[in-house]
Amino acid sequence: MKTNYFSRILILVLLLSAFLAACAPAQSGPAMAELPAGKAYAEGKEIYFVHTEASDADVAALLTTMMNSPVLEVPGLADVPDSALANVYVFDNGLSGMGPLGFQADVFDNPPGSEGYSPLRKLNVVTWVDPAKARELKSVADILQAEQAGEVTIAQPGVVINMPFVVWDGGKR
Repeated sequence: MKTNYFSRILILVLLLSAFLAACAPAQSGPAMAELPAGKAYAEGKEIYFVHTEASDADVAALLTTMMNSPVLEVPGLADVPDSALANVYVFDNGLSGMGPLGFQADVFDNPPGSEGYSPLRKLNVVTWVDPAKARELKSVADILQAEQAGEVTIAQPGVVINMPFVVWDGGKR
């Protein structure tokens, strides 16, 4: 009688295991991860990107705090040749916004699909000469035109940040 009882329990456990396995969601493809994305502009269009590494400890700490997600310090990124870098323009005054320094959103050159695209970005800090005259700039052409007009200055502190696009005009990851 005990053998019959244990056989029934074993069959019930096996059936229950098979049922639960059939109900579990199937994993298809690679594992997925969530990263907070930042909003910015490229060629006048809205894009989204992530920060993953920065060559400077202070920049990595600032981006980690801003995005509530770790941005690793990788000093060797500063040694990447200019030919392998694209640009990101960050504003340090002017219109309040969601940029890393509390001002307008970043502006990128060379989105995916264009010649010169690279997720590795050379940091360019844009400063309005007269912050009261600041306006939103959404393309590198707008920024360079404002620089030629004497409205902004652009500094390059030598920082490189890995900032791959996740959503852009005509594409997404």
